[in-house]
Amino acid sequence: MAAGERAEEPLAELSHYVVARPIYSEAGFQEENERRPPLPPTLRERAQAACRCSRKRAFQITKSFLPILEWLPNYRVKEWLISDIISGVSTGLVATLQGLAYALLVAVPVGYGLYSAFFPILTYFFLGTSRHISVGPFPVVSLMVGSVVLSMAPDDNFLIDGSNATGTNGTGTLIDTGSRDAQRVLIASTLTFLVGILQVIFGVLQIGFIVRYLADPLVGGFTTAAAFQVLVSQLKIVLNVSTKNYNGVLSIIYTLIETFEKIGTTNIADLIAGLLTIFVCMVVKEINDRFKHKIPIPIPIEVIVTIVATGISYAADLEKKYNAGIVKSIPRGFLPPEPPDVSLFSQMIAASFSIAIVAYAIAVSVGKVYATKYDYAIDGNQEFIAFGFSNIFSGAFSCFVATTALSRTAVQESTGGKTQVAGIISAGIVLISIVALGKLLEPLQKSVLAAVVIANLKGMFMQVFDVPRLWRQNKVDAMIWVFTCVASIILGLDLGLLAGLLFGLLTVVLRVQFPSWGGFGNIPGTDIYKKVKDYKNVIEPEGVKILKFSSPIFYANIDGLKSSLKSTVGFDAVKVYNKRLKALRKIQKLIKKGKLKATKNGIISEPGINNEAFETDEDPEDNEDLQVPTKEVEIQVDWNSELPVKVNIPKVPIHSLILDFGAVTFLDIVAVRSIKTIIREFERIDVRVYFASYQDNLISQLERSAFFDDIVRKDIFFLTVHDAVLYIRNQMTYSDNQDPIFEKVRISSSTFPFLLSSSVHSCNFHYSMARLKTRHRAVVQIK
Repeated sequence: MAAGERAEEPLAELSHYVVARPIYSEAGFQEENERRPPLPPTLRERAQAACRCSRKRAFQITKSFLPILEWLPNYRVKEWLISDIISGVSTGLVATLQGLAYALLVAVPVGYGLYSAFFPILTYFFLGTSRHISVGPFPVVSLMVGSVVLSMAPDDNFLIDGSNATGTNGTGTLIDTGSRDAQRVLIASTLTFLVGILQVIFGVLQIGFIVRYLADPLVGGFTTAAAFQVLVSQLKIVLNVSTKNYNGVLSIIYTLIETFEKIGTTNIADLIAGLLTIFVCMVVKEINDRFKHKIPIPIPIEVIVTIVATGISYAADLEKKYNAGIVKSIPRGFLPPEPPDVSLFSQMIAASFSIAIVAYAIAVSVGKVYATKYDYAIDGNQEFIAFGFSNIFSGAFSCFVATTALSRTAVQESTGGKTQVAGIISAGIVLISIVALGKLLEPLQKSVLAAVVIANLKGMFMQVFDVPRLWRQNKVDAMIWVFTCVASIILGLDLGLLAGLLFGLLTVVLRVQFPSWGGFGNIPGTDIYKKVKDYKNVIEPEGVKILKFSSPIFYANIDGLKSSLKSTVGFDAVKVYNKRLKALRKIQKLIKKGKLKATKNGIISEPGINNEAFETDEDPEDNEDLQVPTKEVEIQVDWNSELPVKVNIPKVPIHSLILDFGAVTFLDIVAVRSIKTIIREFERIDVRVYFASYQDNLISQLERSAFFDDIVRKDIFFLTVHDAVLYIRNQMTYSDNQDPIFEKVRISSSTFPFLLSSSVHSCNFHYSMARLKTRHRAVVQIK
């Protein structure tokens, strides 16, 4: 038992703490604690540091640009090589099929999808910092590239007469598909080259932080909308229905309308093949997910389905017998590199910017997931450079924009991939397909490839179920998700992304412009202060109001600060001051008319004269000043008592106001000026303003803005709210003990306890704004 008690004693001691220290204002704290002066390096020192070079520094710079030098020398051949080979083969088979399928989204011949699944891996192997992502096409990015391709090379640009026709556009008009496809490949590769240039520039300028503005709800809504766009674009291929290629605002609506208008022309063979592929792929993928701990390698269902479908199509001759749409021709080998068409840059610069950001954001977000899982770091700026050079290199070989695919990366990781050696092996599998297997895939139905794309959209569509959870956790994030999704569906992916980004920034601005605030009180017996409305046992210090404003203060929300001040203290300081001046004017006017007199016994009415002191509050004011020699005498007015004039003066039940600036990170010049005005407005009605829990950088900002002077000093700034409250309590105790003795004279009628001190018999009152402060004292002038 004794041992148990001894074990509990330290816990009991640690459950309380007692601190004895002085009450610190900013000035007092600075007197006792010397601030360490900042020593910013000079321009010469910065230049020397930037230009200094040693063997070690040169090697570090080289490794940062070529991360392969960091991990390849430490590669564990015996432990990792077999796993990387198995992973590379599995990923390569999936990449081959996805490359063919995603080429349909870009509106280029499917063979170019194989190039896009091969070339980007070669450069990323040397420059990338993620060990697990599988580089290549992704449906969202492919669809964004396809929207640019279709807008710049629509079918209508390639209409010809019947003698030279190689296809139709769904309306019976003949199209030169050879010229059309060549132009679309050129546009896609040029766009890829430009995206790569932008990504390299972003990486060199170290602006990888830009992806932070793509919040998770925004990315979720955008990718879900993109999945819906992909579904609609592939639906007509599954049905083998010819429609126009729409692009821009409401393009998805127009595509759906025309698809269902022509649904009677559906090719049954393609429809059956597509539906079976979707069903089988989704069922097997579900099995892979549910039994991933029991199945050592995920079943490569896309590969199996493609092989089976190709064999059936070839054996049954579906193209001739049922007019099924097939791949027809896949080029063998590689095309020679070609330079981009620089003249097209001006037409695609806006789209390339959004594609560059989205492709980077997807790759980095996926890469960070696996980097966290396997305890290593990825460099965001180096990823920009890696994908930039990958796209520049790929663009020269007729590829479209590369990023990473979630499903393909999951295959690479789940099959045991340890490094990008698995990626380079997967590229080898794609290479074999390009060189030797392309001919074998020519009988494959396009509807099967479209079905493979649709089956891989399940993960993105499942993001819809995030919305109820987001709504419960944060309604603003849920609104961003829904708005971005709807905007991307209606406006198109490029404008939808921009609209979602602007909406997300707008919510940030609104949350800063209308932040949370509240009156705070003390938890008895502690130095803890909480919102009065949130806790029952919170007590506000007598005569003190405490306001916490939880936001930076700048020009957009300064009115919110003023409004919260009025709500917290319960009155408008400017109106109170003006009402007090009005009361003094009325007293002046009544004494001038002889309806009030000042004697040593107080202010009294003339005998037999009706006391008309109670004039309505709406009476016109007399601004006439007395032009007679005067001398001043001090009068003490209790403004919270009833006055001998009928002026509705709001009560001021406080003598101090504390502004808790613990959540204020910066002030702009408008805020500094407004806060100084607020201090003066409250000082005029005898309410002292104090500041507490401020951050050190605010003092520096205030000093630079010439905030401090003879009236506003640093001694009204306190390190904590409790420091300020204790200081105020001490000051009030001292003031009560040290007040000079006033002879209190009351008005003859006990109804009006208007207290003053005077030693003269007759007077005319004149107000002085400069002295209407400090302990409710006003100045009157004696005739």
